[in-house]
Amino acid sequence: MLIDRPAPAKHIHEALEVHPCAALTGPRQCGKTTLARQIAADARGSTWFDLEAAVDRQRLATPEQTLGRLRGLVVIDEVQRMPALFETLRVLVDRPDNDARFLLLGSASPELVKGVSESLAGRVGLVDLGGFGLNETGTDAWRTLWGRGGFPRAFLARSTRASSLWRRNFVRTFLERDIPQLGITIPAESLRRFWTMIAHFHGQTWNAAEFARALGSSEGTARRYLDILAGALMLRVLPPWFENLKKRQVKAPKVYVRDTGLLHTLLGIPGEDQLLGHPKVGASFEGFVVEQLVGALETRDAYYWATHAGAELDLLVLRGGKRYGFECKFADAPGTTRSMRVALEDLGLEHLWVVYPGDEEYALDDRISVLPVAEVGTRAGGITPKGW
Repeated sequence: MLIDRPAPAKHIHEALEVHPCAALTGPRQCGKTTLARQIAADARGSTWFDLEAAVDRQRLATPEQTLGRLRGLVVIDEVQRMPALFETLRVLVDRPDNDARFLLLGSASPELVKGVSESLAGRVGLVDLGGFGLNETGTDAWRTLWGRGGFPRAFLARSTRASSLWRRNFVRTFLERDIPQLGITIPAESLRRFWTMIAHFHGQTWNAAEFARALGSSEGTARRYLDILAGALMLRVLPPWFENLKKRQVKAPKVYVRDTGLLHTLLGIPGEDQLLGHPKVGASFEGFVVEQLVGALETRDAYYWATHAGAELDLLVLRGGKRYGFECKFADAPGTTRSMRVALEDLGLEHLWVVYPGDEEYALDDRISVLPVAEVGTRAGGITPKGW
């Protein structure tokens, strides 16, 4: 089964219209190669290099000669395996007679980011790709997407058991193979322990000292582990929003495992029945909603807000000079709370949506609405007032 991914495909086309290069980055097995093959099939002539294949690495032993004569779309998969290519690409794309467009695919890595920032600055459009979103799977599949996560092979597996097995193998392969291939020398068991700890703290504020004590390491080591997993797009570090409100506000970020399927694997939750009875079901639902909202709204201006007095907002989005808030409630019929009222007034929100797992949309008052989670993916435009 092939699921169309029109939004990232559109972003790639837009990037290649403006820049001679586009870099599509994301974790292993998230669908980068499948999407690139669809784009290459629609292009007028394309050339493909897979740097995990020895023959293609040999073809690029003399990259300037090999790439310099090509025209049309040139796709280079797993480009981080040959970071020296970035310098060659800079030379090629700066030539006046260059007729090629380069699509670079790579697992998120320091090598890729460094190569892009240092060698291809101003010449490359960056596109991030994660797992499937509700706007791609359809509203009816939201429970499956929540339980299994968005990695294509986990979501499309023939059974819950097969999906769970794939995810367990993915975690092991990621730690034992992918991380070392990025040039990171950390024992797999140490990083797995840290990742599992993050899963148990999913949706809570980051406390480096607490993690350092649990790991028996320094706060710097704990922060390094966090940066590695966030850089590999396995974790979302949601920054806090704070301003001069004459209130003590929380200034530490929140941390989430981005893919809820991997979250459930790390927590040892095999299926939906066990998930619904698990103590972390509310936090899991919150992380799922936050990830879907950030993806659907295509924004980087996303924060959370909290005060030491207990007021909190799960997601704050800035757009067009206005502020919009979102609360995630795993409840049958959520109502207003004092915390919502405080956030609405203190932050000057234009509107606040309460996202829940039910089926009906309804208003709590003029500026607070309840929205079914199934509507998030298909109503990215209608989720907000006109003018967005």
